[in-house]
Amino acid sequence: MKLVLNKRDAKGKNKVDKLRANGEIPGVLYSKGKEAKMVSGLEKDLLKAYSEEGYSNIFEIEVDGETVSVLFKEVQMHHIKNSMVHFDLYEIDMNTEITVEVPVVLEGRDEIRVQPSSLIQVLNEIEVICLPKYLPSEAVVNVVEMQIGDAKTVADLDIYGDENIKIELDADETVATLVEPTEEEEPEEDAEEASAEVPTVSETEEEKEEE
Repeated sequence: MKLVLNKRDAKGKNKVDKLRANGEIPGVLYSKGKEAKMVSGLEKDLLKAYSEEGYSNIFEIEVDGETVSVLFKEVQMHHIKNSMVHFDLYEIDMNTEITVEVPVVLEGRDEIRVQPSSLIQVLNEIEVICLPKYLPSEAVVNVVEMQIGDAKTVADLDIYGDENIKIELDADETVATLVEPTEEEEPEEDAEEASAEVPTVSETEEEKEEE
């Protein structure tokens, strides 16, 4: 996908508030060896891009007629409104290796044949080093046939052994294990505690202000 962004020179809370009032979100584009650029984009477009690309998929943006390849570096979301507050991108040199955390996916986790059982995921992400064109969007291992006591390791990931992708973890590093389910004891609650009123706490969060 290609995301069109606007270059912005405005700084300060009032300027940022005006951007947000127009449905735009402030952000920063970082490039190695270059000065960071202040940018903005429509929230609906940014949310769509973030939903589709996450942190491990390269996509294109256009700023002032220039097209560059980027990854999301950081996205700040409002904890109550589920709206985007701020975003950071960094430009990718397609001829230089990059280091990226990609999500680990346990394929078939809802179809494990041994039941009852408890699947424990030890690694949620794995760091890979590669040229951008070889960057995987995820690292997958199938767990359907696992038995109680089995473990899946880094060596079982679908990207392991790919000569274009470097993984610096040991091959026998555990990714997931299948164990017998444990019964959780329900905590005892005395009558006085059960009847006590529970206070309601409201949380507020200030949106990020530009310097």
